[in-house]
Amino acid sequence: MPQTVLLAEDDRAIRNALERALTLEGYRVTAVADGVEALAQAHRTPPDVLVLDVMMPGIDGLQVCRVLRAEGDRTPILMLTALVETADRIAGLDAGADDYVVKPFDVEEVFARLRALLRRTAGGAVAVEAPERVPLPARYLEAAGLRMDPQARRAWRGERELELTRTEFELLELLVRNEGIVLDHSTIYDRIWGYDFGPGSKNLAVYVGYLRRKLDEPGAPQLIHTVRGVGYVLRED
Repeated sequence: MPQTVLLAEDDRAIRNALERALTLEGYRVTAVADGVEALAQAHRTPPDVLVLDVMMPGIDGLQVCRVLRAEGDRTPILMLTALVETADRIAGLDAGADDYVVKPFDVEEVFARLRALLRRTAGGAVAVEAPERVPLPARYLEAAGLRMDPQARRAWRGERELELTRTEFELLELLVRNEGIVLDHSTIYDRIWGYDFGPGSKNLAVYVGYLRRKLDEPGAPQLIHTVRGVGYVLRED
């Protein structure tokens, strides 16, 4: 069965072009023009993935995302945005989006991000583990004062539970499973997104920054460290 995409975009030219491209790529697409229609369609026939424009009249993409997440809907969401500031992207992640593409975009990038989101939904979180590491407990992962329950998709720092989006959880799980190991950018992109967006991409830096904001506590050690020119490592200094 073809995978289903719910596309919400108020710009008719972009909506029609993207609908045609996704259909040719093999998806079954339902295209709507605003957030009200998107919510109605999502409730009526839940899709495999949503593609939401951020700026739409009435109910915008961020509001659609917040409503679905508040209802417990964990369907992957890819945001389309003309906003390029980091704060704007963070707003989308905070609303519960899993990924974003900045306009104007290459349709091949949209395809790659959708494939990555759908793979993660079908196969669960992916992680890289060094073969010499001692296997961690089946249910809980613990490292650097963090505790994670991959089955329930919950995480804590000490006694404080962390509110994480899908991508944030998978990125943190990858780092926790590889505590003390420096993971390079290409490895993280491949394991989390299934695609390396190249040295010019800020996608990973945005997610790491947002994850740090949720992890860090006054007076407590920083957990995610940048290794310049290489990547990131989780350790408690």
